[in-house]
Amino acid sequence: MHTEATPPRSQLVVNTRPYVERLMRHPLYDGLRDELSLRVFMRSHVFAVWDFQSLLTALQRCMTCVEVPWLPTADPTARRLVNEIVLDEESDTAPGGTFLSHFELYLQAMQDCGADTTPIRGFLSDLRQGHSLGEALARDDVPRGVASFVSRTLAVAESGAPHRVAAAFAYGREEVIPGMFRRIVDRLADFAPGRWSTFQYYLERHIGKDAEQHAPWAKDLVARLCGTNAALWAAAEETARLVLEARLRLWDETVDLLHAERRRHAGQHLSDLRL
Repeated sequence: MHTEATPPRSQLVVNTRPYVERLMRHPLYDGLRDELSLRVFMRSHVFAVWDFQSLLTALQRCMTCVEVPWLPTADPTARRLVNEIVLDEESDTAPGGTFLSHFELYLQAMQDCGADTTPIRGFLSDLRQGHSLGEALARDDVPRGVASFVSRTLAVAESGAPHRVAAAFAYGREEVIPGMFRRIVDRLADFAPGRWSTFQYYLERHIGKDAEQHAPWAKDLVARLCGTNAALWAAAEETARLVLEARLRLWDETVDLLHAERRRHAGQHLSDLRL
């Protein structure tokens, strides 16, 4: 419960800190010890990159006007913060001087390192053809754990509650992404730079942008939306906790996928030796 001695924003940070600490200590990062494991990770993680864009679009809808006829929204500062983030996420500078969304950059990184893009491309194709989110996530090749994670994100995005969307974006994504990605960047130094340079660029771009700009802006946006309303802060805290829990479950499932893939490759190697 919030008290006058502890501001709601600080209370949110304190109450979600155990989830953040578990996320930073998760065994997934130690499991990313070779190129195979990184490719398996990317096959799942790309869905989180996609639904990040959906969460940001929901925030953009809440805080700016994307309808015709256009009307000015109530908070010009909030509008500016969101539009600055959208600019970076949807049309950032890519290697070679072109412009790509971070999702498209991630797909390029997957292609460069040989990760399997079939599940995410099939998922997007189903959505374009009019299938529901649930139908698209039910594809046989969607990695385990992805459906529940994406469903949680989209439930927040479609909630129509700006303070919940902003809390998920700020405390479930922008605040924790730099720490998670630093753990992964540390693993890339030992791998072939030609295959992994685009992925490293993507990770380092996020580390810099999120830590220095996006996370502070997003947290300020939550504060602007919640103000001194204890009920709004409580809902923001609940949402942050739920999305962090969802990330932890996704990481757990991804670790299981890494173990399964290693067993499969070990079995294949043994079979080859017997031939």
